[in-house]
Amino acid sequence: MPGLPLALLLLLLLAPPAPPARAAPPRSTPRPREMTATPAEPGRPGAPGMGTGTAAAPPEGTATVPPKGTASAPSKAATGGWPGSAAPASPAPPERGSPKQMGPGATAPAPRKKLVRVKVVKKKVVKKKKPKAPAKDAAALQEPQCPPLGLESLRVLDSQLRASSDKRYGLGAHRGRLNIQSGLYDGDFYDGGWCAGQEDTKQWLEVDARRLTNFTGIITQGLNSIWTYDWVTSYKVQVSNDTYTWHPCRNGTEEAVFPGNKDPETPVLNLLPSPVVARYLRINPQTWFPNGTICLRAEVLGCPLPDPNNIYAWQSQPLPSSKLDFRHHNYKEMRKLMKRVNDECPDITRIYSIGKSYLGLKMYVMEISDNPGQHEVGEPEFRYVAGMHGNEVLGRELLLNLMEYLCREFRLGNPRVVQLVTETRIHLLPSMNPDGYETAYKLGSELSGWAMGRWTYEGIDLNHNFADLNTVLWDAEDNDLVPHEFPNHYIPIPEYYTFANATVAPETRAVIDWMQRYPFVLSANLHGGELVVTYPFDMTRTYWKAQELTPTADDGVFRWLATVYATSNLAMASEERRLCHYDDFTRFGNIINGANWHTVPGSMNDFSYLHTNCFEITVELSCDKFPHASELPAEWENNRESLLLYMEQVHRGIKGVVRDRDTEQGIANAVISVDGINHDVRTAFDGDYWRLLNPGEYEVTARAEGYEAATQPCRVSYENVPTPCSFRLARLRPRRLQGRPAGGARPPPDLLLRLRRQRLRRLRAHRRAP
Repeated sequence: MPGLPLALLLLLLLAPPAPPARAAPPRSTPRPREMTATPAEPGRPGAPGMGTGTAAAPPEGTATVPPKGTASAPSKAATGGWPGSAAPASPAPPERGSPKQMGPGATAPAPRKKLVRVKVVKKKVVKKKKPKAPAKDAAALQEPQCPPLGLESLRVLDSQLRASSDKRYGLGAHRGRLNIQSGLYDGDFYDGGWCAGQEDTKQWLEVDARRLTNFTGIITQGLNSIWTYDWVTSYKVQVSNDTYTWHPCRNGTEEAVFPGNKDPETPVLNLLPSPVVARYLRINPQTWFPNGTICLRAEVLGCPLPDPNNIYAWQSQPLPSSKLDFRHHNYKEMRKLMKRVNDECPDITRIYSIGKSYLGLKMYVMEISDNPGQHEVGEPEFRYVAGMHGNEVLGRELLLNLMEYLCREFRLGNPRVVQLVTETRIHLLPSMNPDGYETAYKLGSELSGWAMGRWTYEGIDLNHNFADLNTVLWDAEDNDLVPHEFPNHYIPIPEYYTFANATVAPETRAVIDWMQRYPFVLSANLHGGELVVTYPFDMTRTYWKAQELTPTADDGVFRWLATVYATSNLAMASEERRLCHYDDFTRFGNIINGANWHTVPGSMNDFSYLHTNCFEITVELSCDKFPHASELPAEWENNRESLLLYMEQVHRGIKGVVRDRDTEQGIANAVISVDGINHDVRTAFDGDYWRLLNPGEYEVTARAEGYEAATQPCRVSYENVPTPCSFRLARLRPRRLQGRPAGGARPPPDLLLRLRRQRLRRLRAHRRAP
């Protein structure tokens, strides 16, 4: 550095030192402003007019807005009278204790203005109400955008599930599916979830999506068991593309820890902080129920993505051939769909209500026939019933799709549908328990759990709410009273069941009245939660047994009807089909006697068979009680042929009309008996009847009060065409009617002898007369 001149150095040495610079205040986090403001007092530093360093006063005419949250109201003087008028600001009064007279040279204070009190009248402003935006459905708000991968619906195979460890095979990774149910016995091969073999934070359950997937959320449950209580209370999530390198799901810079369950059954949904694209996903439990162990059931939400490394298109499920409304319909949307179908096909459809639920929702039925609203002689009546359990919703959507399908195919001239509609009177009840459905619908397809919405609003299980006619029949059979003194059909409802204080749901009473008004021949009750078809009896004959084979007199016919639906259902007939929970129904062709599965006293199937002419089975449609809307098209394809083929079975057997020989009028309530089958049917009010029978030759007898019985052979072919078998009954003459016991039974021999002698005496007397 070059040296400085001497003069410059002297000036620097003799110059006075500069004042020290004020240090800048240290930076600190700005605090939130206080909600109240403190005015500065005159005469103190910082007050207006105190000179340098003070805050400048706002210019004249500028309104000073108090801080937000200040509760002080403007003074009357400041308002200046009416709202909206500007008033000059008045100077503040002198401070208490200040001298009244100013010294020489001081400026005289301004004269004090007189305060004028002005009454402020506030005008009431009427605000116009803005129209409310249309509220979205609760299910639509809670429904994640990406569908489930399919752990619950079995679209995810067992080979796609792995775990770090497990207690035993029955608690392996393949059991960690949402809503899976355990067997009755602890320790069997089919337990209710995945349980880790060790209790530490290094355990995991892995799901292989088999392709790149945009994961968005996870739903978890605890272990389903009647013996232990186990669930996970928190967990982490990791993803990978090769199962070697795992990346944790982060919430910002920290690894996210998701809250788990508080009980074994309630599903808990956790959405990821941001969607993650990967192929593999692991659930890593961190904490669990203190008195239990690491056990969980899960469902993963994600949207599949195309694989850029695969030049071949990913094999997706076939699209449905019918363009139908594949979504979940609440009560309001169900009414709209039924109304739309009725508008499209007014000539073959009719909507009517059979009653109301406990909360007042109507139980609507769609009738499909070539003459809706009219019973045609010789045309059988068929019904489908769905939604007996409100959370088993697949049957409801299938019947709504069936309405659309029959209407559109009839208009297009589909010969199969045209024949079915013109020769059958079809009744579709999509929701027998509308109150329960609305409860499940509000939670959504994945969060309603296994039982939420199953019962009615009053807490009644409709599948156990019908009158128990089985016990009455079996007691009469044990005493050899059937059929001479006690009927084997049309068994009357017990008196206790008709009392006003009886525990009978209004939905049940409405269905019973419906059964009594229409001469139904065949029916099916659509449920969910399994893949099997059950047939009566549903109640075990030995009352203390939970399972017992209890066939009906028409066991062969019921087995055929169940087989028709099971063999034509794509999901049941699939060779790759997996067990839903713990029962292997594939050994029996996916059909089973209801009582041999589990006893159900007061079922609708048994009541329908014993109180009416209708044969009814139960169809368990899917492992998932509440499938996601994205799975509805595939479920329709699985069941479309089954629904149609089962309806066509109403024409199997014999049919005919029982008429009066003299007047040719139909005889109502005539009894039709088949030799060798201890179950009769009766004619409808027009005298027509239908009797479901398997192929073969039968001796059929028709009886009616006041008529002579008639018997004739009837042969049922293998073709699905009913065999005509009509009767013309002759009236009993009054003389022959005398002394004849009730019911049309043959008189005793001594009575016949007395009547014969009496006729001979009258004949001789008639000959002797001139």
